[in-house]
Amino acid sequence: MKKIVIIIGILSVFLCSCDTKKVFEENIKIEKGIWDNQKKATFEVLISDTLAVHNVFVNIRNTDLYQYSNIYLFIKTSSPDGYFLRDTFDCVLADLSGKWLGDGMGDIWDNQILYKKNVRFPVAGIYTFEFEQAMRMRHLPFIMDIGLRVETID
Repeated sequence: MKKIVIIIGILSVFLCSCDTKKVFEENIKIEKGIWDNQKKATFEVLISDTLAVHNVFVNIRNTDLYQYSNIYLFIKTSSPDGYFLRDTFDCVLADLSGKWLGDGMGDIWDNQILYKKNVRFPVAGIYTFEFEQAMRMRHLPFIMDIGLRVETID
């Protein structure tokens, strides 16, 4: 019994301290792995600490059948006070030789790509991030998930 309590205690420490930098992370599954450019992926992030410095990442999961080495996104960021910023962001998924970047297992590849570095959110509240694929085709195949991660910087 004593050993079980010790093991549970050790596991609790590891599980609770694994990702202390994460403020927000969510991934949205793309229906049937085909991203319609009319369907935006929307993320709502509660920012309470306006003094903290953050990095913002785009998470992308694709299959090795994806036919491009990158994906362009339109990203609209709206602040709680009504201001917004619209960017075109190029996410590189493969190197010049065609080798997939990121972490792969079988035919699935996960990328976490730095979108904004050293960001201070000036107003506390909910920030909305809208991602739209901008690849000049209505239905973009072999994109499985799209996501957003916001983390603090030490």
